[in-house]
Amino acid sequence: MSPADQPAGPTAPTYVWEPTTDFLAAKYGLPRESLVRFDVNTSPLPPDLRDVLTGPFDPPLSEYPPSDYAGLVAAAAESYGVAPDEILPTAGADEALDLTARAFLREGSVAVGAVPTYAMYGIVTEQRGARFRAVSRREADEGFGLDIPAMAEAARGADLVWLCEPNNPTGTAEPPERIGELLDRLAANAARDGLAAPAVAVDEAYAEFVGSSVVALRGRYPRLVVIRTLSKAHALAGARVGFAVAQPETLAPILSFRAPASVSTVSAALATAALRRPELAAANVARIAEQRARLIGEMTRIGWRPYPSRANFILVRFGSVKIAAAAAEALLRRGLVPRTFGLDHPLADCLRLTVRSARENDRLIRAAMEIPA
Repeated sequence: MSPADQPAGPTAPTYVWEPTTDFLAAKYGLPRESLVRFDVNTSPLPPDLRDVLTGPFDPPLSEYPPSDYAGLVAAAAESYGVAPDEILPTAGADEALDLTARAFLREGSVAVGAVPTYAMYGIVTEQRGARFRAVSRREADEGFGLDIPAMAEAARGADLVWLCEPNNPTGTAEPPERIGELLDRLAANAARDGLAAPAVAVDEAYAEFVGSSVVALRGRYPRLVVIRTLSKAHALAGARVGFAVAQPETLAPILSFRAPASVSTVSAALATAALRRPELAAANVARIAEQRARLIGEMTRIGWRPYPSRANFILVRFGSVKIAAAAAEALLRRGLVPRTFGLDHPLADCLRLTVRSARENDRLIRAAMEIPA
């Protein structure tokens, strides 16, 4: 659910990104433990890092974490195949998005994004007093692909371009060479216009699910910023650890806006351990991919219309806003929380559903069999 979809009620909090589990349980008269969050794109189980949680921590929890996060930076640099001075740890990918907007946008400037996409790009853009210039993606039968000529044209004179690969909420992904084509067009247009090329932020929150990255393109396009997170494949959403990855001169203005010690000592220790044990994320990705295929197959058999997905969620189209809203309400009454979209959203007739455990997905499949599509 988006903020606008927050259900009304006497105990509704003043602001949440999505309704809390406690709020929904109270609203629908359900036991809290019976609710399953199919709306937040998290993994169903955390990695087994109990040995890290027992400590001891260095420095101890009574002290601030080290300002250089050297251990975490080294693990991330090795994982992403970059130099340590190209890594900036952040409190989740969302802090990296916010810092990137602060570094490259000012009041009156322009950022460009391909819609539909993650709503935070527009939010952090507008918070800077800048304008978000939306470029429509290609139609669903073209895989919601990027309209690269339109994106390049819209970015003329812009300061920042936002990309999401794979894209949330469509679940589609562009090959790195297509992103390279866009970067080449941006550079050529900037040279032709006598302007600086825009910074390009590529949010790769779901990159592990496709097994590819555009990190290698940072040498070809120096103003490229790649944003990674441990919230999805690494199943550490509660730890809130992400990274901005870029050449040092591009990373410098982003670093200048980060508050000191924004990543906690506990989170840094968990993240370092997770990056040092890539087999945990690989196993999680494999489990989710297997369940994703099963969900898509079962939903299709039932008569729902899921799109192909390269991420840990599935987008399902219902054909009308009314039917989608009815399906969402029916799921909620069964304790299954879908992601809905506002009435003016291009996906207003869709629901987005996170791929969860086999048992939780079984509940979703049984519910879908009882809900008209």
